[in-house]
Amino acid sequence: MANRTTRVPYERHTWSALLCRLHDDHVTHQPTSPRSVTGTRQLSLCFSATRRGARLARRFAVQQFTEWWDLPYDAEPARAVALVTAELSANAIGHGSLPGRDFRLTLLRLTEPAALRIEVTDTRPERRPREPVGEPAHLEATTGRGLLLVAAYADRWGCEVRDAHTKTVWVEVPVLP
Repeated sequence: MANRTTRVPYERHTWSALLCRLHDDHVTHQPTSPRSVTGTRQLSLCFSATRRGARLARRFAVQQFTEWWDLPYDAEPARAVALVTAELSANAIGHGSLPGRDFRLTLLRLTEPAALRIEVTDTRPERRPREPVGEPAHLEATTGRGLLLVAAYADRWGCEVRDAHTKTVWVEVPVLP
């Protein structure tokens, strides 16, 4: 007997309308940092470890950020969120994925001070990011500058290994430029 799939009628939704129905409510999240985020809004989605997955993660992060803080897409903080999410997603795909494994993007709305915490979790805990240095090894190199950009836009950032199978790289991007 052949596998049959049921097609669901297409409905047009915004990211936030669809995800709010899934699990957008007030939760308590305990990061390893001393910052308190009790009552913070949190959203988490898995994306395929492909360029398309990275693009969707970036678009989702900017959409949710602009809705949470009622900012336009072209605001400087929204551009910072796009750049940081794109870089972390690209790193998860290029350096932190195993074949057939996805990466998870988690967004947390921090209130004191106002910031967006972007967490990207991948499946390679042994491959932790190195601290960025002032310049790449070769000035004409096409890689090696991503974490410099992340550090430039972030209030704080770091990497946590929470279990034996995953690592999470997190960045806190301020809402005010």
